Amino acid sequence: MASSSPPPPSQSYSSATPSYQFITHLPIAPSSPSEKVEEEEPRVPIHVVTKASQLPVDFLEPSPHSKIVIGFDCEAVDLCRDGALCIIQLAFPDAIYLVDAIEGGSVLIEACKPALESDYVTKVIHDCKRDSEALYFQFGIKLNNVVDTQIAYSLLEEQEGQRRLPDDYISLVGLLADPRYCGLSNVDKEEVRVLLRQDPNFWTYRPLSEQMIHSAADDVRFLLYIYHQMMAKLTERSLWLLAVRGALYCRCFCVNNNNYADWPSLPPIPDELKVDGNGPEEEILSVLDVPPGKMGCIIGKKGASIMSIKESCK
Repeated sequence: MASSSPPPPSQSYSSATPSYQFITHLPIAPSSPSEKVEEEEPRVPIHVVTKASQLPVDFLEPSPHSKIVIGFDCEAVDLCRDGALCIIQLAFPDAIYLVDAIEGGSVLIEACKPALESDYVTKVIHDCKRDSEALYFQFGIKLNNVVDTQIAYSLLEEQEGQRRLPDDYISLVGLLADPRYCGLSNVDKEEVRVLLRQDPNFWTYRPLSEQMIHSAADDVRFLLYIYHQMMAKLTERSLWLLAVRGALYCRCFCVNNNNYADWPSLPPIPDELKVDGNGPEEEILSVLDVPPGKMGCIIGKKGASIMSIKESCK
């Protein structure tokens, strides 16, 4: 759990770093599979960001000389193209930043655009589809270079001989509870889910409450740990599929009229995966754009139409 006590006096931050009131704990992945995770998790500050100057330079100015990996998530009023983006969460190894889209406005989110579109900043996220949709339609940001832990989980299940999960689905709470990755069965967000059902504008209220800050930080503080656990187990083929499916999922709800010509190219097939000049089976993501008011036609009687569509798309 996060607490409001200050960090040890030995810690210091640059003048550009925002002030903070809360700290939380970040699990650190072992340097080798046989090494045990340290029992004492390091304490890190949670920063609420309202100005771009409060963010790390490595994030604001992506560079091939300082590639970084961060945890990433978004909170909004019904996260989608029309639901107002409220917070972007960024988890670094030494701090968590809550980028306040309401207080900072479009100027602050525009400052994040280079990093969110950069190949030099790897964004570790759990289920990128709606986050990408909101960023694209509200700010013109084309989310790129993601590692989606939902997709990674499905690929690891396939590696172990399990059937692919429908839509690669596993909840973040379910993933955290899996002993192979975190084994934290007590991470429960039900209280916040109840508040969101009662008031969809929950994330719009300012100043951010302690509960809001803790909840937002909890959504990203385990992602880097899970990332290291998963990357150590994925095969070369699975790593390529992870990159391809992540890129496809980022754009699946961002339907446009130019066939995604303004988006980055999909990851090419690595030479080591090619046999006699042929690579793995092509990945295809089928997207059906339904006009408003026409979903009943798509669903069909007792769901017959939509089941037929799903079968044809496999």
